[in-house]
Amino acid sequence: MIDGTPRFLIVRLGSLGDVVHAIPAVAALRRRHPTALIDWMVDPKYSELLSLVTSIDRAIALDPRERWTDLIETARDLRRRHYDAVIDLQGLLKSALLARAAGGRRTIGFPRAHLRETLASAFYSETPDPGEGPHVIHKALELMRALDVRDSTIEFPLLVPSSTAAEHVAAGLGGTGYALINPGAAWANKRWPADRFGRLAASIRERHNLRSVVLWGPGEESLAGTVIAASAGAAALAPPTSLPDIMAVAKGADVMISGDTGPLHLGAAVGTPLVALFGPTRAERNGPWASKDISVSVFDRCECHYERKCRRGTACIDTITLDEVVAAVDRRIADR
Repeated sequence: MIDGTPRFLIVRLGSLGDVVHAIPAVAALRRRHPTALIDWMVDPKYSELLSLVTSIDRAIALDPRERWTDLIETARDLRRRHYDAVIDLQGLLKSALLARAAGGRRTIGFPRAHLRETLASAFYSETPDPGEGPHVIHKALELMRALDVRDSTIEFPLLVPSSTAAEHVAAGLGGTGYALINPGAAWANKRWPADRFGRLAASIRERHNLRSVVLWGPGEESLAGTVIAASAGAAALAPPTSLPDIMAVAKGADVMISGDTGPLHLGAAVGTPLVALFGPTRAERNGPWASKDISVSVFDRCECHYERKCRRGTACIDTITLDEVVAAVDRRIADR
């Protein structure tokens, strides 16, 4: 502590959904220590998102793929900040090494039972038990108890900026409401079939008089095109979007339908009504947390839990039927 100011460093490098899920823990830390200096070490891909998080003072961009010599130089810079505590919310060996290298008086991380890479625990000075809360948001909040944070309220102190992409969407629809469809995901077995998303868009227009806007990321143009081609004119392509753009477009949507991927969690953070589709990942751990949001999950009958590629001929998420998702969308729109 310098000049009476507590100093904290959060280590959560990625991925996008995991960075979003860590924000409530940092918000709770800020509420408990309003005058503290709070920095966050993150993959450069997500620095733009953290610039919109009002609970932190500085996002420290660090590419985990950098050479070790560059990482060592970053660690030297961090040591000059004299952190009172460094909190590793990632729980991997590399993040634990970086957390310890920052030279804080305390290095806090998850105990071995909660780590995928158990060797990480050797680099922590404290490993408080976060309990058996099912969602990763709650686990991160519980870890903050080591810093006398008792408030477990889930809040996302995010500034949603003005967005030309959101303005483009609104103008293209004439100011009417819309559904937001996100068909992509980094793992193939997290993707519901694109043509089924298209037929879903047609159903949403027929049942709720809403057109659909289809999000896409790098390399996903053809995937989005398949959705639109199958929608019978009910879906339109979103413009190119940054992370802040996705937040703004999601915030304006009447409902968002997506698999377990970063844009889904950005939508949740800004309060978008959600229907989430889950195959190899557990909705209770990674999915929407608002009580009104709906997860359609086949996790219990999936054979490739948390594996990037399906070991069967047909990915388990493909067994979610169109009728199931239509019914879920009906319920979520009725309960806005």
